[in-house]
Amino acid sequence: MMQAQYFHILLESSSPAKRALLLSVAAPHASSWLSVVPSPGLGLHLESNEYQMAIRWWLGLDTSGMVVRHHCRRDEVFDLCRHAHLSVSVERGHGLTRDLAHTRPADILIAGWDRGKPVALDLTITSPLCSAILSESCHQAGAAALAAEARKLHSNGPKCQELGWSCIPLAVETYGNWGKEAHDTFSRLASYLAIHQSSPKSAVVAEIYGRLNIALVRSIARAILARELPPS
Repeated sequence: MMQAQYFHILLESSSPAKRALLLSVAAPHASSWLSVVPSPGLGLHLESNEYQMAIRWWLGLDTSGMVVRHHCRRDEVFDLCRHAHLSVSVERGHGLTRDLAHTRPADILIAGWDRGKPVALDLTITSPLCSAILSESCHQAGAAALAAEARKLHSNGPKCQELGWSCIPLAVETYGNWGKEAHDTFSRLASYLAIHQSSPKSAVVAEIYGRLNIALVRSIARAILARELPPS
């Protein structure tokens, strides 16, 4: 209770950008990367300079814009699906629809996910500090992820429907707060993995978010470090 009161006081005394940051980092599973046991062999680690930069960024000491590709998250989700023994493929749908034929509505396609129907997972990364969403994200945790989900459904939903697929947008904010669609998907994926691994579902859920968010944080730290390199 006391912690919640202090957090509320901190929010009330912060700027809109700081409030958006605080709400995002305090969201469920956003800080999961901090409790991951380092394992270079499994890709669950940060180099010392990456860790220092990640902490600096996590504390809001570096919030400047950067380009973060979603491919690492796609590959992590793909591996999780494979380990769950799902029939899965990547980058599907190119040239199969009449409109915008060169787009790929499925970053990941899972066969038979939705009552026998394939589902297209469409990953996207968004920032709660973006000026277009800041007025909402400074008051509502997850507002940026929710808006990103809606954009993806609007752009890819009709293409997936034309192909006979369901569409699930997996949106994550740069501070590790995933959208509702992602939480629902990861919960179901964790159920499959728990069976195959003979592990408690709660442990598998923690593993999923830990893997995904440490990959996200690593890519952000590397992007900041690359930006700060002096020109050669």
